[in-house]
Amino acid sequence: MLAAAQRLRRSSEFAAAVRGGRRAGRGAVVVHLTLPISLETSTSPEPARDAGAEHPSVPTRAGFVVSKAVGPAVVRNRVRRRLRHLVRERLGELPAGSTLVVRALPEAADASYPRLGADLDDAIAAARKPRRRHR
Repeated sequence: MLAAAQRLRRSSEFAAAVRGGRRAGRGAVVVHLTLPISLETSTSPEPARDAGAEHPSVPTRAGFVVSKAVGPAVVRNRVRRRLRHLVRERLGELPAGSTLVVRALPEAADASYPRLGADLDDAIAAARKPRRRHR
């Protein structure tokens, strides 16, 4: 289980991460990753105090979105537990002060644990890459 300080709880925290973060979808998951201001290459609408740039000891935080489209409550809770366990192992690899929101797609209901892990790794890697400029 994630520590209380590592969990997103308020809808405003989720909204800020989704609006201000980089989005990447792979397989059964979509991740929204907000990096601290000091690591961003472009400007972000989030104030520095929210992103953890002023306080390097701010923990990396994660939240999960598993909608009813994934399945009934039993399936949604199983998917959420699997994702929570997978993210807990990967939080240490993200910079301090990062915010990660993992959204499960309906395919996550039938995905195996290793496949969810691979999709999550690929999505986080894609979200960490610098944004490409459109011409």
